[in-house]
Amino acid sequence: MKCWSLAVGHQYTSLGTQPILCSSIPGLVPKQLRFCRNYVEIMPSVAEGVKIGIQECQHQFRGRRWNCTTINDNLAIFGPVLDKGHSVGFKLKLNATRESAFVHAIASAGVAFAVTRACSEGSATICGCDTRRKGPPGEGWKWGGCSEDVEFGSMVSREFADARENRPDARSAMNRHNNEAGRVSITDHMYLKCKCHGLSGSCEVKTCWWSQPDFRVIGDYMKDKYDSASEMVVEKHRESRGWVETLRPKYTFFKPPTETDLVYYESSPNFCEPNPETGSFGTRDRICNLTSHGIDGCDLLCCGRGHNTRTEKRKEKCHCIFHWCCYVSCQECTRVYDVHTCK
Repeated sequence: MKCWSLAVGHQYTSLGTQPILCSSIPGLVPKQLRFCRNYVEIMPSVAEGVKIGIQECQHQFRGRRWNCTTINDNLAIFGPVLDKGHSVGFKLKLNATRESAFVHAIASAGVAFAVTRACSEGSATICGCDTRRKGPPGEGWKWGGCSEDVEFGSMVSREFADARENRPDARSAMNRHNNEAGRVSITDHMYLKCKCHGLSGSCEVKTCWWSQPDFRVIGDYMKDKYDSASEMVVEKHRESRGWVETLRPKYTFFKPPTETDLVYYESSPNFCEPNPETGSFGTRDRICNLTSHGIDGCDLLCCGRGHNTRTEKRKEKCHCIFHWCCYVSCQECTRVYDVHTCK
C-alpha cells in the first residue's frame, strides 16, 4: 500500500482569495483539525468535493418529496455544510434512513473525486499522477497523459470524512460503511481514456491513461444503490472496551450487503409535511408534473393535498437559422407556460 508524506504547513487555507484559519472552521473534531493543518493545500478541494456531492444529491432527488434541500450547499470553505449546525464531518439531522445513507456516500465520493482531479491537474504539490496502475500497453496504444490517483483521493476522503465516526454505536458503523461505499464507487468506475495521435487525426498511435468518469455517472450509480439499499438491525454486545453496537441484515433471505451497497436501519418519513426532527421541509409550493403518474406527479408529490396552477411567461430563443459560415442567428419569442405547485 502506498504511503504519502504529510506536507505540514501553516494552518491557513483559502478558497478564492479569503484566507481561512483551520481552527475557525465550525464543527471540526480534533482529528479533522489536525488533518486540515497537515493537508492545508488540498482543503479547498475537500470543500469543493462536498459541494459537488450535495449538488448531485439535489439533482438526483429533484423530483422526489425529499429533494436534498435540507442540505446547505452554500459553502465558503465549509461553513456548516449540513443543516442544524452540523459541519463537513457529514453529520446529518436526518435519522439513520436511506436518505442519510445516500448523502454520506455521495459527499464522500465527491471529496475523493475532487481531490483526485485536483491532483491530476497539478493544483496541489503534495500529490500528482498515478504511476503505479500501469500494466503492459495494449496493441496500438501506449501509456501517456496523467492517470488520476484515485487511491490518494480516497485516502483523503477516508481520513477526513471518517474522522468523527469513531464511536462504538450503530450510527457511526452505518456512516463509515456508506462513506466507503461512495469512495469505492469512484474506484470501480475508473476507465481507460485515450487520445489519438497522427496525421489529420488518423490515430496511428493512441496514448491512454486512467481517468475518473463524469460525476453524473457516480450520481446515477449511487441513486440505484439508494433504491436497493439494505435495511439493517442494531445488535448490542459487550467487548473489552464496553458496549458496542453493530449492524446485521434484517432479512436473512436477501443477499447480504457488500462494500458497494448502502445500508440503513430506520424507516424514512413520508416527507409530506415540514418536520425539523426528521429534516423534512414538506412539499408545499414544490413544482409538480401534472401529466406524470410517478413520484414527481402532482398526485404523489403533493401528498393528496391538490395543487395550484399559474401561468408564467418565459423569453426563449426561437426561429434559429444557421448561416454559412459559421454562426447561428435566433429571434426571441415569449411563450406562456402553466406551472403547477403543491398546495
